[in-house]
Amino acid sequence: MNEANVDTWLEGCRKQDSECQRLLYRHFYNYALSIGLRYAASKEEAYEIINDAFVKVFTRIDHYKRQGPFKTWLGRILVHTAIDRYRALCRARTHERIEEDLTAVECAPSALDYLYHEDLVNLIQQLPAAYRLVFNLHVVEGHTHEKIAEMLGIQSGTSKSNLAKAKEKLKRLILITSLKE
Repeated sequence: MNEANVDTWLEGCRKQDSECQRLLYRHFYNYALSIGLRYAASKEEAYEIINDAFVKVFTRIDHYKRQGPFKTWLGRILVHTAIDRYRALCRARTHERIEEDLTAVECAPSALDYLYHEDLVNLIQQLPAAYRLVFNLHVVEGHTHEKIAEMLGIQSGTSKSNLAKAKEKLKRLILITSLKE
């Protein structure tokens, strides 16, 4: 295949010609796969990166101004798509960590079964200010320790330590409350 074919396919893609899209995809598939595999944790993830990137290519084909080779432009889109995917996975992992943090607080044997929302809020309010602040910023708001450290002017290690201490104190408070019931 030569550059004239690629130019023809690109023109067809601008007109949303599915056959030109298919030919362009097939022509650059191995190149795209080589980039996708470098950034992905598995072949399946690489395939998803490639497909997402080509969707971007086909929907944003007018952004390609032919100031350099199409292959270079495609490569940048593949890398940015992989980065976008990584960021999305990080957000999902952060969400999972929040759920894990909440689960860790909830793991006292059936203690939360006896608490109402208002009681739990009251228990959180009993935490020392530094612990309460970090607990809310991390568990409730979902901020990273680095972001919390930046916001509060502390070290990220201090944030992590305060969170661990807050969880431990909450577990004790929940257990004490459940024993009173």
